[in-house]
Amino acid sequence: MVTPILKNRPVQEAASHALKQAGIHDLMARLLASRGVTDAAQIDPAWRNMIPPNMLTQAREAAVLLADAIARRDRMLIIADYDCDGATACAVGLRALRSMGAVVDFLVPNRFETGYGLSPAVVELAEQHPSGKPDLLITVDNGIASIDGVEAAHMAGMKVLVTDHHLPGDELPDALAIVNPNQPGCEFPSKNLAGVGVIFYLMLALRAELRQRGVYEANAGPRLNELADLVALGTVADVVSLDANNRLIVTQGLERMRKGQMQAGLRALFQVAGRDPRQASAFDLGFALGPRINAAGRLADMALGIRCLITDDEDEAANLARELEDMNQDRRSIEQSMREEALRAAELAEPDTSATVCVFHPEWHQGVVGLVASRLKEKYWRPTLAFAQGDEGEIKGSGRSIPDVHLRDALDLVSKRYPGLILKFGGHAMAAGLTIEEDNYDVFVQAFEEAVQELTGRFQFDPVIETDGSLEPEHINITVASLLQKQVWGAGFPAPVFRDKFFVRQQRLLKNKHLKLSLERNGEYFDAIWFNRDTLLPENIEAAYRLDQNEWNGNVSVQFIIEFAQDCPPQGPASSM
Repeated sequence: MVTPILKNRPVQEAASHALKQAGIHDLMARLLASRGVTDAAQIDPAWRNMIPPNMLTQAREAAVLLADAIARRDRMLIIADYDCDGATACAVGLRALRSMGAVVDFLVPNRFETGYGLSPAVVELAEQHPSGKPDLLITVDNGIASIDGVEAAHMAGMKVLVTDHHLPGDELPDALAIVNPNQPGCEFPSKNLAGVGVIFYLMLALRAELRQRGVYEANAGPRLNELADLVALGTVADVVSLDANNRLIVTQGLERMRKGQMQAGLRALFQVAGRDPRQASAFDLGFALGPRINAAGRLADMALGIRCLITDDEDEAANLARELEDMNQDRRSIEQSMREEALRAAELAEPDTSATVCVFHPEWHQGVVGLVASRLKEKYWRPTLAFAQGDEGEIKGSGRSIPDVHLRDALDLVSKRYPGLILKFGGHAMAAGLTIEEDNYDVFVQAFEEAVQELTGRFQFDPVIETDGSLEPEHINITVASLLQKQVWGAGFPAPVFRDKFFVRQQRLLKNKHLKLSLERNGEYFDAIWFNRDTLLPENIEAAYRLDQNEWNGNVSVQFIIEFAQDCPPQGPASSM
């Protein structure tokens, strides 16, 4: 395991002072300012502060196309992606379009049979859809790279509307309209919308178009804010950067969940995950609900997850959520076995002397190699690729990276230095996928290692834990812990981690895998826990920790969640540290 370096975030005094003057809690002002917030309006989650839909390139043109299709009673078919973002995007599109009178159904590709996105194989399936051959295909969370698929749809007499958020290649598909904040020429201020955010924006634009046509009176029509729970779930689960606009959307969704105003499927998922929706947080979305939806796409058919999100029948939702829970348990079991094999393989590969980690096993499950890559990346803090068997003679890899290495750029360099070595690849800075011939695995491993060393000039990387410095004693209370819990934290807007020195008064293992602690600082005692830590600590430590609430037998108390701790010299008598 690589030892992280602790580093304090710079304090932005001027911004912090301005936020305090606006009435924001002292500690929250400091934390928000150090994350780039300079104005209280940036954390006001009112819908009026959301970037307006008319700023999204081609949203108006796409809305006109959809309004015309609704008027003609055209058959529409949503082509979804097989992850949580794709599933929630599909559910938002279906619910919104149906509420506005559209004839619409969905199709989600099987990742193991038809590949990613709107492929020609998916177009063939669309033609034979049980609801009838569609007039219009609508992609959600995919399509920006589907050049061949869009052409195949045209040849089959179907129109295509692309909604996506992924980075485009050199060529765009020949669709009727493309709604994507990351396409060339789009000046939408937030480039961080998830796929579900893009389709939500398009549905807002469609409602505006129908109002303009007189289908609805001004300010009338479906209440699309009722879909905010789905948009929040997909946004957090896809780990897009939580800029001000995304935080607004996620906050709105969480507020609805806390009030019990959510889709039946989400209520059922909270139930099987053992989480309380009245205390819903971004953590619940990313680590409880999201993985259960993703399990369907990883192991079987994401249609199960989508059906859970679009049903209004509480009993059906409960049954589907239980199926997803069973799949998630299977996914955990498969992942655990694969991870143990991968760790053994990685140790044999001597990652401490390499800039990269690559592992492959012919019996691994394609749907879980990304999770294995993620776990190995965390252990060795190297860009990591895990491969499983693909089509005959091929293997498919999924990769995860670290901030120092742009993974897609590294794969692009390999493809240019060794033409033909990578059959296909795609992704972004922190995650990517690729296909190579199995016989070329060893050549690729060396080429990938060379590319990363060339791009970075390094073969060793150190993880950094950014902290918010010391937590003042007056802020260690339930009120502040509750304030922190209700704020939306996540990618690009990390949850606060504090840093202080403590004397370890007591420590014991819980269930042989969690370390329960009693810590002392300046004569005050604090409860703490370090999850998945099975070895004891020295008496004097410097710890990076989060402030949390611990509920037990109806009582609520403050608790520290330890992220990392290291030995440090004693600071004098324990009672006066």
